[in-house]
Amino acid sequence: MKVFELREKTREELTDLLNGLYRELFNLKIRRASQELPNPLRLRTIRRDIARIRTILRESELGKVKLLEGKKTEVKTKKEKGEKNA
Repeated sequence: MKVFELREKTREELTDLLNGLYRELFNLKIRRASQELPNPLRLRTIRRDIARIRTILRESELGKVKLLEGKKTEVKTKKEKGEKNA
């Protein structure tokens, strides 16, 4: 997951995503102990995604980055804007 994609999410979305990643990481660790994983590199990507999300949340707490609040507003395309003005 890219950082710019994460910065477009609200705090609630990030915490939900973080909880889901923690659950997935736990399940993969349990499966690794009992059998061979189909994609062992998934563990690394999950750990890195968790670190990215935690970093963004921490930056937000420190005031370095401002996260979106509430529901996201829809971005209208140029065509939609033109139809509204016409």
